[in-house]
Amino acid sequence: MYREHRIAVVVPAFNEELMVQRTLTTMPDFVDRIIAIDDGSSDATYSKIEEVAAGDSRVVCLRNPDNQGLGATLVHGYRFLLDSEDKQDEADVVAIMAGDGQMDPDNLHLLLDQIVDGSHDVAKGNRFIGHHQALKKMPKYRLIGNIVMTLLTKLASGYWSVFDTQNGYYAIHTEVLRQIDLSRIGRGYEVENSFLIEANIVEARLTDVPMPAVYGDETSTLRLRHFIPRVLRLITVGFFRRIWHRYVVTNFSPVALFLFTGLFLTLWGVAFGIWALVQTIGPDVATTGTVMLSVAPFLMGFQLLLAALILDILNEPK
Repeated sequence: MYREHRIAVVVPAFNEELMVQRTLTTMPDFVDRIIAIDDGSSDATYSKIEEVAAGDSRVVCLRNPDNQGLGATLVHGYRFLLDSEDKQDEADVVAIMAGDGQMDPDNLHLLLDQIVDGSHDVAKGNRFIGHHQALKKMPKYRLIGNIVMTLLTKLASGYWSVFDTQNGYYAIHTEVLRQIDLSRIGRGYEVENSFLIEANIVEARLTDVPMPAVYGDETSTLRLRHFIPRVLRLITVGFFRRIWHRYVVTNFSPVALFLFTGLFLTLWGVAFGIWALVQTIGPDVATTGTVMLSVAPFLMGFQLLLAALILDILNEPK
């Protein structure tokens, strides 16, 4: 236990025969349950997990029959903990620690403190705060991709004060986890983005915790040609789903009014402006009234979108 709270850690692993044992054996003593899940690995990952479990009663071995993706594997672990009738599987806080050794177990207590103190429901790592030297070890393509995805995820999730949204080292209070629609969690590497969106829908209080980046001999299985279109689709759908649940269904808010009106007027202004431009190609000249029918709705719509953005920032769960 950690400060009178039972702690469970879900450890997803895919082809991590070289790293998974180190991840499991260095788990802090205060962790009460370790759910290690082999995601259909083609190497000896599962047998390595079994070896550790044989000497550590805290470890539960689970296995996906085939490779289902990081998000699906995490949901597997969540459902196991939430649905289990075994008292040993009960937990007050659930944390995530990947089987590739990138998440330092010595930092786990930093996440737990934010939740145990009662000030937050979710705590996640942030490699961009106070660890500039360690951050230099992050591959450049990851660094740039992380920044771009963070900006998009801020907009989609409504957590405007967080950064490093692709950081998968986080902990969540079990009662909040029960409120989240796990069927909406992305099945692949977009899991962090979808999780933040779903957490905001249930108004979970979230905070960043400074944490250094750790990179060793692990091999990434991320395939950008599959990840990018999938995550962009998830972010777009997730954004409107969040707006619908937070600002329409539960409590109709000016955010929704400004957003939808602003979108309509902005799109009208752009579409009408393109139409007018096409119609006046050549000797014809657009009249002042025609120009205003494009410019006025666009400017008004843009102002409404800015107002919706500001209100959304102010409505971040605190």
